[in-house]
Amino acid sequence: MKGAIEVFSRSVAKEFGSRGIRANVVAPGPIETDFNSAAIRNNPQMKSNLAGVTALGRVGQTDDIGSVVAFLCTDEARWINAQRIEVSGGVNI
Repeated sequence: MKGAIEVFSRSVAKEFGSRGIRANVVAPGPIETDFNSAAIRNNPQMKSNLAGVTALGRVGQTDDIGSVVAFLCTDEARWINAQRIEVSGGVNI
């Protein structure tokens, strides 16, 4: 499904770019949320293991993703289009 969303966003970017509409995909890494019964937050071993595979040595917080999405909605990001933006803290590098 993730691959389909990326291809779809590129099609949207191409189709609507002339109207000033941009389409990008944000690909988050492990984020500490309430998703999946707060699995990361409630399992210290899982949290530690996931933190260990990121270059920044921690799992992400919702603000780590939200700030990137907010930036993409600004005029400063007007030249970013049809991109997959990984916001993962450097997972698996």
